[in-house]
Amino acid sequence: MRRAVELSKANRLINHGPTVLVSSAHGGRRNVMAAAWSMPVEFTPPRVAVVIDKSTFTRELVLASGRFALNLPCRAQADLAYTVGSVSGKGAEDSTRADKFARYGIEAFDGPLLGLPLVAGCVAWLECRLIPEPHAQEAYDTFFGEVVSAQADARVFDAGRWSFRADNADLHTLHHLGAGLFAVPAQTVQAELLP
Repeated sequence: MRRAVELSKANRLINHGPTVLVSSAHGGRRNVMAAAWSMPVEFTPPRVAVVIDKSTFTRELVLASGRFALNLPCRAQADLAYTVGSVSGKGAEDSTRADKFARYGIEAFDGPLLGLPLVAGCVAWLECRLIPEPHAQEAYDTFFGEVVSAQADARVFDAGRWSFRADNADLHTLHHLGAGLFAVPAQTVQAELLP
C-alpha cells in the first residue's frame, strides 16, 4: 500500500509529532532505533531534524554514511518501537545481536533512492541525506537531513494529509509518553477560519 508522497508534502508526515524509527546502514552494517524527538524544519527543499544520542550505534552509522531514514511505526508496532528504542545494538559481541533487524526478525525493504533499510509495516518512510551541522550534533545530539524520498501507506495518508479513522485504528501513528507508554490519535477536528 506504499505510495510516493510529493516532497512538498513530506513535512506533513512528521508534523504531528509521531515517534519515528531511525534506520541507517554503512559498510554492511545496519541498525534501527526509536526517537521521540523529530520535526520538519523547512518546506523547500524538505528538511527534518531528529535527536540521535551519542551512545547509539545508529548515530555511528549515520555519521559514517551521511544518510538516515525516518520510519513511522503504527499502533500495531508499539512493542517493536519500544524494543528498538530500549535495546542497544552497540557493543554486542556478535553481529546478529548488533543487527536489530536480524535479532528481532524485523522485515525491511530498500529505500527507493538511497537504498536505506526501511521498516516494513510502518505507515510512512522518509529517506534523508545528512546535512552536517557539527555544533548541533555535538552539543544537542540534533541531526538535520534533507528529505530526498517520501512514501506513505495510502490507507492512512492520502492526498497530502493524514486520515485517522476508526476503520484504520491499527495504522495510527504512535506518540511516546515515556516508559513504554504511547498514545495514538483518537480523533481529528476540522477547523474553520473565524470570520
